[in-house]
Amino acid sequence: MKTSNPTLNQKIIRDFAYQGTDTEVMTIQGTVNKVAILFLLTMFSAVFTWNKVFAGVNVGGWVMAGAIGGFILALITMFNKKNAAIWAPLYAVFEGLFLGGISAMFAHIYEGIVMRAVILTMGVLFTMLFMYKSRMIKVTQKFRTGVMAATMGIAIAYFFTFILGLFGMNMSFMYGGGTLGIIISLVIVGVAALNLVLDFDFIEKGSQAGLPTYFEWYGAFGLMVTLIWLYLEILRLLAILQGRN
Repeated sequence: MKTSNPTLNQKIIRDFAYQGTDTEVMTIQGTVNKVAILFLLTMFSAVFTWNKVFAGVNVGGWVMAGAIGGFILALITMFNKKNAAIWAPLYAVFEGLFLGGISAMFAHIYEGIVMRAVILTMGVLFTMLFMYKSRMIKVTQKFRTGVMAATMGIAIAYFFTFILGLFGMNMSFMYGGGTLGIIISLVIVGVAALNLVLDFDFIEKGSQAGLPTYFEWYGAFGLMVTLIWLYLEILRLLAILQGRN
């Protein structure tokens, strides 16, 4: 793959370009509309678990179902692109259940942290969009390769941290409040932000290449995957910083 986001890459454009009719091709506006739909679905289901937490209900099952269901649906969407219009909304609903519960748990510990994380995530989104549209950041092959390598490195670190944690090994340096933990978190936030640029590039290039219209859902899904990752990492970084005060 030539981008770091496994859901959005140049091979897809080469393999699927101009398979639709003139009236059934991917457009930027169509993709933006789909992003809005997925965002609203995520918010609605997040509000559900959020309210449950503040009502004193144990939402551990909902959060777990959202995390596992979202992961499974993400894999299904990646391998069943033609039905992304079905799987992507379901992914958004399940991820919302997860995000709402996790966010409420953080909000119980750190007052105001969730709103700050949302504002920062939206700020990063529009900043990266401006930098991409103004060509302050150009998506070259070297850029794609660099972001891909960084993202894969983070994915491997996540995996080994999880596995080693199961065996009781202390991996607090990855998530702790020390200087190293903050630096690692900042790096991950930066890499997630750069993935947004690759998402924008896929959506623009896909619409120019005439990808089939169902790629509007697939492109929106890929962007949501990155946004959710970015939000969670910003939330974690804020928690680390606030915990030091």
